[in-house]
Amino acid sequence: MPSLIIMRHAKAVDRMEAEDDFERGLTPRGHADAARAAQEMHNAGLRADFALVSPARRTRETYKPLAAIFPDAVIEDPMALYHASREMLERAVTEALEAGVKAIVLVGHNPGIGEFAHGLAARAEAMEGVPYGWPTSAAIAFDLADASLTRPTRTFLFNPKA
Repeated sequence: MPSLIIMRHAKAVDRMEAEDDFERGLTPRGHADAARAAQEMHNAGLRADFALVSPARRTRETYKPLAAIFPDAVIEDPMALYHASREMLERAVTEALEAGVKAIVLVGHNPGIGEFAHGLAARAEAMEGVPYGWPTSAAIAFDLADASLTRPTRTFLFNPKA
């Protein structure tokens, strides 16, 4: 059964503290939250053999502790994932699943990543505890019936603010 983990990047420095939005790195809290999310994923037994990661610095830094728990994951970081819409994210995941990928981790940006997470949680009828607005470092995982994403089952939720 295919699976999908969706995660928003961790807390990044303020826009005024970076050269440009694309190069915004994580704050100390962001690094700690990303590590905590990775540990919770590891504790839950989640797996990934394919990673779709926005190429922005803050998403790459968020993925770093995940790479330690998913060491064999093939990483793709197309520019199309930088501030991608829900529809673009869903298309990227669907294409990977149709190509035979079995376990995906997706790290991206709001609003698209939060809309995608909320949409799948709603389809799964599993909105309990799902944070409003999708905060930084939030992560959710689903088992998927197939590449259509129409029948997900929620298997994991990490809310750093809970």
